Amino acid sequence: MAKAESATLRKLPSVDEVLRTAVATNATSRFGRSAVVAAVRKTLAAARVNGAVPDGSDHVAAAALTRLEISQRPNLRPVFNLTGTVLHTNLGRALWADAAIEAAQVAMRNAVALEFDLGAGHRGDRDDLIRDLLCELTGAEDATVVNNNAAAVLLVLNTLAKGREAIVSRGELIEIGGAFRMPEIMSRAGARLVEVGTTNRTHKKDYVGALGPKTGLILKVHTSNYRIEGFTNEVPARDLAALAHERKVPLVNDLGSGTLIDLARYGLAHEPTVKEAVAAGADLVTFSGDKLLGGPQAGFIVGRKDLIARIKNNPMKRALRIDKIRLAALEATLRLYRDPDRVAERLPTLRLLARPKKEIEAAARRLLPVIAAKVGNGFDVTIAPCASQIGSGALPMETVPSAGLAIRPRAAKKGGRQLAALSVALRNLAIPVVGRTENGALVLDLRCLEDEKAFVANLATHDVAEGTDALA
Repeated sequence: MAKAESATLRKLPSVDEVLRTAVATNATSRFGRSAVVAAVRKTLAAARVNGAVPDGSDHVAAAALTRLEISQRPNLRPVFNLTGTVLHTNLGRALWADAAIEAAQVAMRNAVALEFDLGAGHRGDRDDLIRDLLCELTGAEDATVVNNNAAAVLLVLNTLAKGREAIVSRGELIEIGGAFRMPEIMSRAGARLVEVGTTNRTHKKDYVGALGPKTGLILKVHTSNYRIEGFTNEVPARDLAALAHERKVPLVNDLGSGTLIDLARYGLAHEPTVKEAVAAGADLVTFSGDKLLGGPQAGFIVGRKDLIARIKNNPMKRALRIDKIRLAALEATLRLYRDPDRVAERLPTLRLLARPKKEIEAAARRLLPVIAAKVGNGFDVTIAPCASQIGSGALPMETVPSAGLAIRPRAAKKGGRQLAALSVALRNLAIPVVGRTENGALVLDLRCLEDEKAFVANLATHDVAEGTDALA
C-alpha cells in the first residue's frame, strides 16, 4: 500500500512544470510570480495530503488559479439585498445616488479645495463645503458635520454638558444597533444623566422639577427604532423648547435617522423632518446622513450659530471629522433635495421606498421560472406578498407593501436543513444573494432588486441545487 501511494505521489508534476503552463503564465501576469508559486505549492501539498493526483500540470495550475482568485476576493463584497429591509445596517444602509458617486470619484482622483478658501487664497473650513446647503434645507442658522450621528450626539453632550446635567425622558433612553446605549454615550461625554418621567409617560412638570443650576441641556431623543403604545404621553418639542428657553438652557433634539422631506408624499407615515425640528425651537438638531437622507455615513449638527461655534472649537471635533470623499458625496446628495419633485428618481433610498407594488409583482412573475429551475426539484417556488421595512430604526412599525418569491422545501422532514443549505448556496454565488427565512420558507423580497439581468446572470455562477439535492 505504501509503495502504491509513493508511486502515485511521484506522478505529481513539479512546481517548475506547472509554472510553464499557459494557465500559470497568465496567472503570473495577474497576481505576480511569488503569489503563483505559493499557490502552486499549496495545491501540490494538498494533493499529497489527500492522496489525489491531478490530471497533469494544467489541472494543478487551474486549481492554483482558483485558489488565488478566492484569496484575492475582497472581504467587502457587493450583495443582492433581498431581505426586504431597504436601509439594512448590516448590508451598508443607503445606496449612493449617481451624482454622489461621481462627486466622490472626482475627489479621489484629484487634489481638491478641502480646507482652502479659493477666493481669499488661505486656509479654509471644510464645513463651508456644505454649510449653506444644510442651512437652506433645514432653516438652521449654522451647521457642522462629523462621521456619524452617535458622534454628533457625543460631541454636543461633551461640549454643552460636560461636568453638568443632561435631562432626558426615561421613555427616550434608547439603545441602537450593537448594544450602543444613549446613557452610555452621555456618560462617555462627561455629562450626568438626569432621568425624568416614566417609561410610558413624561410630563412638562417632570422637566420643570429636574431643571436647576447644574443643568447643561435638555435632550429630546426621537424614538426612531421602537414605539411605545397605549397609555402614553410625551412633551411636544415646541413646548419643551419654550421651557428650555425660559430657563436659558439649550434644547437638543436628536432625530436619529432624520429626513429632509415629508415621507408622506411616498405613502409612508410622517416622520419628523429636520426643518420641523428647527422650526419647533430646538437649539440644536442632530441626524444621520446614511439613513433616510440617503447619502454616505455622517452625523449632522444644525442650529444656533453660537452653539455650533462652541462645538467646532471642541478638540474632539477634529477626531470625529469626515474626509473629502464623504464630503463630496454629501454635497452632491444634499443638492438633489433642491429639486424635491425629482429627488425620488435620483436618490436610491427614496426610489426604492416609493417603488410601486405592481412593478415588484411583475418582476416576481418574470423571475419565478428562473428561480424554480435554479433551485431544483426539491423546492416549490411561489409568488408571495411581502411587507418591506425601511430599516435602520426609521418608522419601526411601518411597512411598505411589496412582493417576492417564497422557496419552500418539498420534503418536510429535512426541510430545515434544505433551507439552510439553500441559503448558504445563494450566499456562495459570485454576488451573494441574501434573503430572509420565515414560516418555513426562504423569502426573496424583490423591492431592492432593480437589475434583473445582472441577478439572473449571477445565478449561473454556481450550482445552487447541488448542495440541497442530497438532502431531498
